[in-house]
Amino acid sequence: MNERLESLLKRYDELSLIIQDADLVRDQNKYKALMKEYSQLSSIHDVNAEIAELAAQMSDTRALVQDEKDPEIKELAREELKDLEQRHKDADDRLKFLLIPRDPLDEKNIIMEIRAGTGGEEAALFAADLYRMYSRFAENRGWVFEIMNANETELGGFKEIVFSISGSNVYENLRYESGVHRVQRVPATEASGRIHTSAVTVAVLPEADETEIDIKQEDLRIDVMRAGGPGGQCVNTTDSAVRITHLPSGIVVHCQDEKSQIKNKAKAMRILRARVYEMEAAKAQAERSEARKTQIGSGDRSERIRTYNFPQNRLTDHRISLTLYKLDLIMQGDVAELFDALKLSAREELLRATAS
Repeated sequence: MNERLESLLKRYDELSLIIQDADLVRDQNKYKALMKEYSQLSSIHDVNAEIAELAAQMSDTRALVQDEKDPEIKELAREELKDLEQRHKDADDRLKFLLIPRDPLDEKNIIMEIRAGTGGEEAALFAADLYRMYSRFAENRGWVFEIMNANETELGGFKEIVFSISGSNVYENLRYESGVHRVQRVPATEASGRIHTSAVTVAVLPEADETEIDIKQEDLRIDVMRAGGPGGQCVNTTDSAVRITHLPSGIVVHCQDEKSQIKNKAKAMRILRARVYEMEAAKAQAERSEARKTQIGSGDRSERIRTYNFPQNRLTDHRISLTLYKLDLIMQGDVAELFDALKLSAREELLRATAS
């Protein structure tokens, strides 16, 4: 860990000089990349400087505790030392987290897929609720949100909805949403007032660039058809819907959200590229090793990750044993506390794995 810190601080000093080069500023792409790296290293530099300053203050305060004759001042110095030691520990923990190598996928945009599972119409309605939760969170972050494909029910739910989210560190924040989301509540369609349990599956796919995943045209079967769904202009009147089958993997993507066949095909290719990318990444990881799963789980969509209990206004994330009694706010997009807890848990597990 110390060698990595020294190496990163050396790189920080190098970048401090490089980014002052006037010629570099003219190459905007290179300049932005270096400034991004410099910004990330600045956090490490600043926390390391904070630790050094706190260590110096602790040394001075220990000397005061040892040499001071006045009992009152001595006691004040002891209290100050206790506070400095806690701050030093907190800063040291922050530095350890910053030194953990970042997953290069964290900065990627995503394609998210939400599908109704067990529970019929109630599951479809909850799929729509989750879609609104994620979209509000994305809006609050200033992220760009685009629906790729949607299969809406007559009551306003979704059998399936696929959408992309673009912005800063999107995958880092949403990667732990993959899995089964269970809801317990009285459905709007239930006359007797009984609580039902339904389930929705969520998939979070890092979006791949065309240069990152090679999909050959001869590996694709592309079918066009008339769009279906409840109502809407041009539905069932034009061959705008597109279905793409990736023959080597058997992955099938269907898009009908746009009235234009060309736009639907472009969206379908983005979804297909993300699914193939995820499949290849999972395959590579499995071949490398049977690495330890983190506390937040494998991200497998068959894994039940969370329960939303509406009568108790309670959300429970089963992977990190976190329970929050503010489900009403969470469904409005107030999910930062939950997402931060999941990221922290994953980083703590990585830190333990690195130390062992």
